[in-house]
Amino acid sequence: MSAESTPDPAIPGPGQSRTPGPGRRGKGRRRKPTAKRRKALLVAAWSAAGIVVLGGTGAGVLYFKLNGNLTSVDIDQALGADRPEKADNGSENILVLGSDTRSGGNKKLGGGTDDGTARSDTAMIVHVYKGHKKASVVSIPRDTLIDRPDCTDTDGGEHPAADGVMFNSAYSTGGAACAVKTVESISGLRMDHYLEVDFSGFQNLIDDLGGVQVTTTEDIKDPDSHLDLTAGTHRLDGEQALGLVRTRHGVGDGSDLGRIQLQQAFVKALVDQVKDIGLLGNPKKLYDVADTATKTVTTDSDLGSVNSLMSFASGLKGIGPDKMHMVTMPVVYDPADANRVLVEKDKAQQVWTALKNDRPIPKAATEGTATGEAKGVVNTGE
Repeated sequence: MSAESTPDPAIPGPGQSRTPGPGRRGKGRRRKPTAKRRKALLVAAWSAAGIVVLGGTGAGVLYFKLNGNLTSVDIDQALGADRPEKADNGSENILVLGSDTRSGGNKKLGGGTDDGTARSDTAMIVHVYKGHKKASVVSIPRDTLIDRPDCTDTDGGEHPAADGVMFNSAYSTGGAACAVKTVESISGLRMDHYLEVDFSGFQNLIDDLGGVQVTTTEDIKDPDSHLDLTAGTHRLDGEQALGLVRTRHGVGDGSDLGRIQLQQAFVKALVDQVKDIGLLGNPKKLYDVADTATKTVTTDSDLGSVNSLMSFASGLKGIGPDKMHMVTMPVVYDPADANRVLVEKDKAQQVWTALKNDRPIPKAATEGTATGEAKGVVNTGE
């Protein structure tokens, strides 16, 4: 394998802005989806899983990138010893988040104001089974009402516990460390690693990869996400891909739940196609992808170097889309506010118990829950 490249001091690492912003339980009728000021559900995290975690970098692109591009956070230091025990069965759990800082390129893409806050609108637990030949992915809806534990952020700031708040408020309140602690509190699973990808980075990454091919089985037109696709096969550029994974009107029940399943279909298409883009035969494209990927990703400190991240990813490169089981955490609509969902505790516990024991998630765990249904898109390769 290639030796790690020498960092170029002329290329700075990415900056981050994380100002707390709570998400509280609302009341009233279900609102119609709005987009201009609606926080976009980011699928950047899914792309990180496909490209960095689940083997999309099998060609070794990250060996060509600079350590200076990577940003890492010391989750273990912030969380201390009060955490679930590490699994002793050879499995691993990775929390993958998509973040939106609402500044710079993210402000333009998200259609919101530059209020300096950081949000996480996409979250998933990637469980890699013993032997690293298959994985289960559990999406956590951003609008799930949860009891957030007290937490300490990576800067040492302390945040008191809060009841009945939206799941994504954990990240906006205390950053990565608070998000990890909240997920561990909900699931009882130890998160071995953390990966975060930002909004604008996702678009750039798709463009560097040359787009992603999908087939729509019906027309999808959503002016709010600037998406207008006729039924058929399309190669989406970065902007179109963002539109696809952000759309609420054209798929499912118009909620985040339907959009999650659309994102899952997109990720499988991305994972399926990225291995065939011919990076090794195109050095410039290889470098561009590596440059964008390492600038886009924030990791826990254990993965905070090119060699560590590449070693981790290469151990998972055998996990293709056919070996990925994707589900949404079992939830039901909140009777008090149809814009929010509540954890279906009995079924959710079946999911967490299966993963804790490194076993497949039973079908019964997700049947009869408000997971939404994505229609109109079939993931497809070349």
